[in-house]
Amino acid sequence: MLLSLAQWLQQSSPELGFLRVFQYLTFRAVMAAMTALLIGLAFGPWVIRRLSALKIGQPIRSYGVVEHISKTGTPTMGGVLILIGVGASTLLWFDWSNRFVWIVMLVTGGFGAIGWVDDWRKVVRKNPEGMPSGEKYFWQSVIGLTAALYLAFSVSETSNLRVLELFIRWVQSGFSNDLPPTADLILPFVKTVSYPLGVYGFIILTYLVIVGASNAVNLTDGLDGLAIMPVVMVGSALGVFAYVTGNAVYSKYLLFPYIPGAGELLIFCAAMAGSGLAFLWFNAYPAQVFMGDVGALSLGGALGTIAVITRQEIVLAIMGGIFVAEALSVMLQVVWFKYTKKRYGSGRRMLKMAPLHHHFEKSGWKETQVVVRFWIITMLLCLVGLSSLKLR
Repeated sequence: MLLSLAQWLQQSSPELGFLRVFQYLTFRAVMAAMTALLIGLAFGPWVIRRLSALKIGQPIRSYGVVEHISKTGTPTMGGVLILIGVGASTLLWFDWSNRFVWIVMLVTGGFGAIGWVDDWRKVVRKNPEGMPSGEKYFWQSVIGLTAALYLAFSVSETSNLRVLELFIRWVQSGFSNDLPPTADLILPFVKTVSYPLGVYGFIILTYLVIVGASNAVNLTDGLDGLAIMPVVMVGSALGVFAYVTGNAVYSKYLLFPYIPGAGELLIFCAAMAGSGLAFLWFNAYPAQVFMGDVGALSLGGALGTIAVITRQEIVLAIMGGIFVAEALSVMLQVVWFKYTKKRYGSGRRMLKMAPLHHHFEKSGWKETQVVVRFWIITMLLCLVGLSSLKLR
């Protein structure tokens, strides 16, 4: 049987007492963060050189912010560096029998593949638009719906065998809409109130959360360092929720549903935080590399999937308020433009430019001001989200 490094160390020399620390989830999470950070810092310069040698430079839209024209040619697809760090570190330190980590990694890899194709088309075809939106949403929907169907039964059971049994019972029942209470939608800051979603409600909500989070992070990734630090903060906060929901004692004390195996997601969250900080080293203003869609889509998909597993979809919307605001700004801008064009003959804009960070740039904020202020807002929102652990 294949084992991770942590599992091998635990089993190879049980007589060595100091190796017992590898059984502790918190220790492995710290090691995962450190490993991912070191991998990112070590391989970052090489990845940037390779991207530059392959002439994988970021094309800049001609109708964008004028100050960004100077960024044309900056290596993109740097999200590969993040995925390498997250993947390698997670594989080293998590329990390979844990189904939740595997599904998160599969979703992350799937969305990363979509982003890679999108970025590659932008570079090879010199088309700033990349993959057509219809094609992109189709493949995002395939991955999102597949994950949603699996998670609908997985969060309610303790193993893949039990998941299969629950799925078979669902089919035999004529596709009933019943799910155990652990799959209910939890309302934060309320002690015992939750909303039963049923199978179909769960699948729809999960699809919207995963695909929505993926695209929201992608829309946010428009300035140097803007997206990656909120991802690190929100991902770290979700790791706390994963630890609580995966622990029978803490989940009972804090009135959260106990989801066996969810705690192991702390390893993935820690690896994502470490890899994200390493990427920020090279992505901070002035950026040496951009993450591209390969990084933004995959990280957003990971956040959405973790939030669903830990039953914290609403808390994700709170902590990721910047992502939500960026996505809404684009949607409202498009809707308002089409509405005014139909009614008045010429389209009008609610914002000077969408997404929201460009509106503030057009309003006179410096790029670094927008980035740091969005970081501060995200930090405050994460604290609000974490307060829901106890304020119930």
